[in-house]
Amino acid sequence: MPSSMAEVMPTAVKPTAIMPTAVMPTAASELPDGAAPPTAQPFEALQPLLRRHHRSPDSLIEILNQSQELYGYLGDDLLGHVARSLELPLSRVYGTASFYHLFRFRPPARHSCVVCNGTACEVKGAAALIEALEQELQIDLGACRADGWVSLGSVRCLGTCSAAPVVVIDGEVRKHQTVGSVLAAVRGLAAEHELERGSEPQP
Repeated sequence: MPSSMAEVMPTAVKPTAIMPTAVMPTAASELPDGAAPPTAQPFEALQPLLRRHHRSPDSLIEILNQSQELYGYLGDDLLGHVARSLELPLSRVYGTASFYHLFRFRPPARHSCVVCNGTACEVKGAAALIEALEQELQIDLGACRADGWVSLGSVRCLGTCSAAPVVVIDGEVRKHQTVGSVLAAVRGLAAEHELERGSEPQP
């Protein structure tokens, strides 16, 4: 018979947990076979701007402006990212962006033609310019040609009423425009476009 209880009860040994050592790959070649590399954060270039503005909803217009400069236009994914980052309803972000004519929601065309339709320009014949351009370019006002080489838009006022009617082509303000002068300008763009297409290597 055991002389003490210590001889009866076995000593409990507490198991030692062994934690696996995490190894962080330092290059794509060190990733396990079949493993995908980590993906970049969506709209990564926008993150410093969001941090600088402390993700404040009050900075929405500035953030939208910088977003367009970074990515060329405000696509659905980008607008959604801004809304989530600022914790705002998507409807508010889209509504704000659509209020200002300088924001665009599609990739920009190679060339742009914008007609001022303010009061002075309307009196001086802006409507006739728009009609002629729609027929020449075969697109409606506010649209972009399917081949992406030119878009046709309008602006309420450029503040150069004494020069009405005014048309802006590729950022250049053209004063006292007529149907003939504006058609000559866009036909010049079309000729350049055809030359560029002709110089491209054929498949």
